[in-house]
Amino acid sequence: MPVVRRTRRIPERKVDIAAAATLTLEAYADTIVPGEKRWPGDRAVAGVSTGGGAVACGALDLLRWDATGIHDGLEDLASRVDGHARAYAEKTGRTLDRTVPPFVSLDYDDRVRLVRELTTPGHPEKDFWVLLSLFCNMAFDSAAHLHTDEAIENGHPGLAAMGITVPDADGLWRFQDFGYGRRLAGLHPDTTPSGSPA
Repeated sequence: MPVVRRTRRIPERKVDIAAAATLTLEAYADTIVPGEKRWPGDRAVAGVSTGGGAVACGALDLLRWDATGIHDGLEDLASRVDGHARAYAEKTGRTLDRTVPPFVSLDYDDRVRLVRELTTPGHPEKDFWVLLSLFCNMAFDSAAHLHTDEAIENGHPGLAAMGITVPDADGLWRFQDFGYGRRLAGLHPDTTPSGSPA
């Protein structure tokens, strides 16, 4: 009988980033999937939507995770988008509040316009911004940085908004309403208790 070796689980790593970069990346994430302000003076989250957006769903935790492959470049991305925000403000005559990073200083509509520019085909940095945007979406719609059962148990706003419910008592998900409006097939008699085919 062959010997089965367990693979050693490599611990995940989350990079630390400066407070200013955190604010900028939170503002970017909130532009992609907006949510409500976390407190009245929240500058990163514009508060143009109700419920939790990408920031409340842990976008920064996901971005800082080494599994993304962009974790070591976050400070540079924050610096780049802040540079683009300065150029955008000069071009459009906006006055930036120097107490916060430039991108954070923009109002929501201006953030959207800038992100649209950055992600438009033909922009030389488009790939950076599309990738960053995808990870912000991923934090909301799949909670990729969390175990699904923990995310649901803790009321993850994105999964809740998508209608992902808690599993049944045995840990399996079953749906009362069939996707086609009717049951297509019965359970195979050899199906194991875990739901696997025998």
